[in-house]
Amino acid sequence: MGVPITAEGPATTLLSLYDGAVVEVHGYLFARCRNRETTEELTAEVFMAAVDSIRRSTVAEVTTAWLIGIARHKLVDHWRRAEREQRRLHAVADDPTVDKAEVDPWDVQLDVLAARDALEQLDAKHRAVLTLRYLDGLSVREVAAVLERSVHATETLLVRARRAFRDTYESGEGRGA
Repeated sequence: MGVPITAEGPATTLLSLYDGAVVEVHGYLFARCRNRETTEELTAEVFMAAVDSIRRSTVAEVTTAWLIGIARHKLVDHWRRAEREQRRLHAVADDPTVDKAEVDPWDVQLDVLAARDALEQLDAKHRAVLTLRYLDGLSVREVAAVLERSVHATETLLVRARRAFRDTYESGEGRGA
């Protein structure tokens, strides 16, 4: 069932569909990724993308099917990010200059976990800019567009975010120390 966009605005339109649609979107995502945390994150991304699309007036009618379509795209994006991360780990593992006897897979995994923990310690704007740039692989110009900032301001933010990440990671704050 679709809900036409009303004069009251995007919040009213999406809210009228939200209660029923969130269960379906969540179920769709969970059935495919089988990870509760990932499902919850992706569900939130779906509704944020829906709000953004409504605000930009790129949709005439909000339906559960339309939201499931957004969910499908968000899930594919998630899988692409996971694949890129795996390729990076394999690239390190396949690097002929790295002595395989010295690389412990647990150390690699612990480094990844420590980096994620350090990233979570950062404030939202630093976390966002680093995630978009390095995990999602967007160019600085693309990151600037997503964050609605100038390229110069985004470059400055990246420098500060990298410094904050490095400080947090090296201090051990990201490792629960």
